[in-house]
Amino acid sequence: MHQVVQNARTGKLTVAAVPPPLVRPGHVLIANMASVISAGTEKMVIELASKSLLGKARQRPDLVRKVWEKVRREGLISTMSAVLGKLGEPIGLGYSSAGVVLATGAGVQGFRPGDRVASNGPHAEVVCVPRHLCAAVPDNVPFDHAAFAVLGAIALQGVRLARLGLGDTALVIGLGLLGQIAVSLLKAQGCRVLGCDLDEAKCAKARAAGAEAAAVSLDAGEVGKLTGGIGADAVLITAATTSNGPVEFAAEAVRPKGRVVVVGAVGLQLPRQPFYLKEAELVVSCSYGPGRYDPKYEDGGQDYPAGYVRWTEQRNIQAVLDLMGSGRLNVAPLITHRFAIEDAAAAYELIQSQREPYLGIVLNYPPPEDRPTRSTLELRASKAEGKIAVGCIGAGSFARMVLLPALARSGRYRLRMLCSAGGLSATGGAERLGFEAVTGDPRQVLEDPAVQAVFIVTRHNLHASQVVEALRAGKHVFVEKPLAMNPQELAEIESVLPQAVAAGGILTVGFNRRFSPAAVMVREFLAGASGPMTVSIRFNAGSVPPEHWTQDEAIGGGRIIGEACHAIDLATFLVASPVIRVFAECVGGTEAPAVTHDRCFITLRHANGSISSIAYLAGGDAGLPKERVEVIGGGRAAVIDDFRTVTTCRDGRRRTFRLGHQDKGHQREVQAFAEALTGGTEAPIPWEQLRATTLAAYLAVQSIRQGEPLDVPQ
Repeated sequence: MHQVVQNARTGKLTVAAVPPPLVRPGHVLIANMASVISAGTEKMVIELASKSLLGKARQRPDLVRKVWEKVRREGLISTMSAVLGKLGEPIGLGYSSAGVVLATGAGVQGFRPGDRVASNGPHAEVVCVPRHLCAAVPDNVPFDHAAFAVLGAIALQGVRLARLGLGDTALVIGLGLLGQIAVSLLKAQGCRVLGCDLDEAKCAKARAAGAEAAAVSLDAGEVGKLTGGIGADAVLITAATTSNGPVEFAAEAVRPKGRVVVVGAVGLQLPRQPFYLKEAELVVSCSYGPGRYDPKYEDGGQDYPAGYVRWTEQRNIQAVLDLMGSGRLNVAPLITHRFAIEDAAAAYELIQSQREPYLGIVLNYPPPEDRPTRSTLELRASKAEGKIAVGCIGAGSFARMVLLPALARSGRYRLRMLCSAGGLSATGGAERLGFEAVTGDPRQVLEDPAVQAVFIVTRHNLHASQVVEALRAGKHVFVEKPLAMNPQELAEIESVLPQAVAAGGILTVGFNRRFSPAAVMVREFLAGASGPMTVSIRFNAGSVPPEHWTQDEAIGGGRIIGEACHAIDLATFLVASPVIRVFAECVGGTEAPAVTHDRCFITLRHANGSISSIAYLAGGDAGLPKERVEVIGGGRAAVIDDFRTVTTCRDGRRRTFRLGHQDKGHQREVQAFAEALTGGTEAPIPWEQLRATTLAAYLAVQSIRQGEPLDVPQ
């Protein structure tokens, strides 16, 4: 299918061929019929992408700080590789479209195939959108009008925050698409509307839509005259500029105790004096309304009861469509240009060159029955003879930035097929890394006869079921941690594993730290030491917001299951013995944060009598190295500092080895997997250790809840 994408490094915009997405639970699959270019927002994205690295840094100092933190932790080479890789990824543009429902995912009610809907889907022939970001289009509203609904919801949320009533006066600063729609909405609400813009043609269009006055020359004095010396009851800033001019103008034009609502992206260096003297309020509107950026609402499908949140983002979108259906909102005069999706590049060239006036630019799409339905795109012919053909399910940041580059560098793998639910991320990664094909359907990876091994790098709740499917399909499996999130999932894997192993299949988990040069060095240093060992591992884990998917027990399993399992496996490797008992405690008390399990201590007993203590600690500072490992026993001691240095002590002699750069073992783990597949050796990690580590992570969570040590079932 066609999708409008942009390269974040060069700014180059193309209409790319990408595999269509599959419908996901809680989502609606839509064949777009029309979408609207949000010229102000999308132009800013394009201009940022077109800047040099220095220009990008100047415009986004917040990201520069994150980059420097990463340099301090991981080194310059690793950081630059990650940054350039991130900048090389394609970005999908657009967020206001309308089309026909093709399918609905599990848990979706209220929509069915064939329904006409508007959504915040990007400029693409097929989009997969959360159900709360879709709304029904009235029969009498054409698709090219309905495609304005999400943009309209942004304007409507600004109008709602203005808290205006019949007869109140509103000033709209910036009369682009959002401003024009705001004028119409305010007029429909019974308000007096004033407007200003640098373009007289837009001012004229606002007057035609019902603005009492709209002019380039409109200033605070004129607003005062038009309001009998009172000033505007509320000011909506819908402009898109880095200048502070709009907010300064608003402060002068608003009445005492009035309200300024910032809808567009403008400078916010506020002039204190006018706001102070007038006791005026300033409110920044968040996109389409309540629910925006809340993963539980958007991705999780948890609605807000209307009795408590009357106007959610979905209800705002629906309200805009209903206003269109009743004839009280007419967007037809806003449409100045139309382009077929194949010609979208010409539409953006028009915006950037400004060779002629424009306002509403609509992209049109062919009827669904005229579009190709292939879920897999072949990008190049294979040239990798004698290598292990792999398919990868999942193309998130970790896969694209860390794991897949390691596969490409190893020289042992034929990169056959890359799959992601959205399609676009897979296409960008596949082009950069050299995959032969991309798809949005995991079944295509499992059914491809060329694929010998499957790498699973999806969200944690999908791991166990995809491992089972891949093993049943006769594939070797490398799955990122965790292997499973609970004993039931693990039991399902155990039920199919013997048959797969009997057929020569190999299963391993991405516990990369045991393959790091530092861990291998310490393991070799401890070889031959007698008696049980003691291991102490400290993770300065950093905070992750409670709403992040990794904190969701149903999706990510929480950070103990999702990440502290790394430390459990590392301890298992260093003492060469699986875990048999677990006890854990976390912080608490009245001042504890919303999530406490990621600030915990986990004590492990191993089968050979060794014990390990894992401190998995969020809430610290990035200035402290992230990981420290200490192993003591048998008359020896060793310390790993952030996988950069190793210190060993024996017979009173202390030695420190500097490894040059941080290496957590990703390259060596994929190399070990390749050697197991081609050399007929055993799996890189023994099953008894994979099993015990998976159960130990789960039992650590249960131990926190039950307050007692728990034995790992044998």
